[in-house]
Amino acid sequence: MSNWIDITVPIREDMPVYEGDPAVAIGRAAAIARGDRANVTELSFGAHTGTHVDAPVHFIEGAAGVEALSPAALMGPAVVVDATGVAGNIDGGALAGLAIPAGAERILFRTQNSRLWDLDRFSGDFIGLTGEAAAALVGRGVRLVGMDYLSVAPKADPAPAHETLLRAGVVILEGLDLRGVGAGWYELACLPLLIPGSDGGPCRALLRRVSG
Repeated sequence: MSNWIDITVPIREDMPVYEGDPAVAIGRAAAIARGDRANVTELSFGAHTGTHVDAPVHFIEGAAGVEALSPAALMGPAVVVDATGVAGNIDGGALAGLAIPAGAERILFRTQNSRLWDLDRFSGDFIGLTGEAAAALVGRGVRLVGMDYLSVAPKADPAPAHETLLRAGVVILEGLDLRGVGAGWYELACLPLLIPGSDGGPCRALLRRVSG
């Protein structure tokens, strides 16, 4: 693990979750301390808790669940883009001003959102992609888009970016912790829990720096 950077937000009971989503509850269904033969942890939380991927059915009724996402899209070369200079949502103009290498298929945006992980509560004041920016990314042939907070799209208008990306088969990776990651090329390894029919899936996301 020495060469890998863990960009996963740990799941814990006091963590921020998206407004309206289920809170996290973690307890012991069985405990040696209570006389049971083994410890068994019981988990309760929403599919969009912490670091997770969105499946098409999240915003498109009748679409595929998380089991249909291609592992090939979730693993491979990825570029972390420094978007910390963007003060508002990332629209088409802001996107054009970012240093996104040609041919990048997996793009992770490091924005001002990263500071929000220092809070113990959800903040609706986060930066997201507009529908225009999402369409531009689809036009570039992107296979995966990652964001460093709990939604890829702004809270006030989440549908356009989500629908544009998901309808085009682009995997959305949300809830990344990129505070300790610089811009540049990496190898991404990220796989969600296999929950057939689910609109999302928590995952472990790792980066390893590569040249290029």
